[in-house]
Amino acid sequence: MQGSLNEIDLRSILQLIELGQRTGELFIETFGSANKGRKEVSFQESWVGQGDGQRSRQEDSRGWFVFFVSGRVVYAADHNYGQMKRLRDYLRRYDVVDQLKYFNDSAIATNNNPEYAYLWLLLEKNILNPSQARNIISCMVQETLFELLNLRQGTFTFELGNALDPPMISFEMGPLITQITKQVQEWKQFHPHIQSPDQVMVITDDEKLQSTLSENLYQRLVFWANGKTSLRQLARYLHRDLPTVARGLYPYIEQGLLQVKNPIPAIAYQPKLPSPWDTFPSVRLPYVACIDDDLTVGKQVELMVSRQGYQIRLITNPLETFSQLFQCPPDLILCDITMPQLDGYEICAMLRHSTAFRQTPIIMLTGKESFMDRVRARMAGATDYLTKPFGEGELLLLLEKYLALS
Repeated sequence: MQGSLNEIDLRSILQLIELGQRTGELFIETFGSANKGRKEVSFQESWVGQGDGQRSRQEDSRGWFVFFVSGRVVYAADHNYGQMKRLRDYLRRYDVVDQLKYFNDSAIATNNNPEYAYLWLLLEKNILNPSQARNIISCMVQETLFELLNLRQGTFTFELGNALDPPMISFEMGPLITQITKQVQEWKQFHPHIQSPDQVMVITDDEKLQSTLSENLYQRLVFWANGKTSLRQLARYLHRDLPTVARGLYPYIEQGLLQVKNPIPAIAYQPKLPSPWDTFPSVRLPYVACIDDDLTVGKQVELMVSRQGYQIRLITNPLETFSQLFQCPPDLILCDITMPQLDGYEICAMLRHSTAFRQTPIIMLTGKESFMDRVRARMAGATDYLTKPFGEGELLLLLEKYLALS
């Protein structure tokens, strides 16, 4: 089942899936004008179905997944925002977010969505109890459906197949749609002062705001109105829906004491600095950056790339990635996935937020070959994916595919 939201509204699609007691995955995507007001805060690349579970890149698009078991929703996500970031936001509520650092990708089931699988792992390790885990899933589903029921255009595809296994909780569509529809209607009342859940707060009249509020409430508001915390995140932290958060802030926004605005991108554009190879522009060779904390693997890649005639820079400390890449932007990036402090998915997603690297080919290197790992790499914005161990021929094919060596 597939089509356009101009032909059938999303509520009808959800009801059809429920009536047919279907098990599978619904993918919804919007393009162009449907994303107005989101460019500053969402990835500009998403992935649409091609029939084999893979997703191809589309410019200026945004996508969501909703999983069903026998017509009931079991999980939903917006794949244009880092899923692990969303999970971390919800875990702050229970003061267990630091527990994620003790797990790695090998600890999760390969047939699950990464965020969903990590949630199950936290449950199995007794870091979360069943009630807390189900509450997080419930909030994730409601948050995603709130976004979807605000849509007026886009495309959808429903594919029958195995659902996430095992389901943690399921929701009947009828009551859920009624509840979310009321939230959508209330949210629209705050326009144009509040336009997007991704907007952030800043204080515009500190003196008057302090005189208006109690000291405790004022200090809390100062903490959240930092120009970085989005309304979406605030709703997660406070365990409130978005209209409730907006309703609480609206009087102060209306009085001009607070302002909501689009956030400054996490990585601001920096002008390209001269490369050593710019001295000889007529013979400039393509420049590749390899990010891998394993020095042995990095040196092997460096040798393979250099003897094929490409220039390469090896970055072994993930935390130095951005300073080095902005200093001399490469033509292509090879990035390992499993690294301490900052993994490849996070690096890729952050680079895609910058206009300087929005079109740069990024090839993820990993020792895993599961379908979900490939999907997760694509959702982070990766151009392609190479499984370790790989030979020089495999690497060369990808380099030739994405670079023009002259």
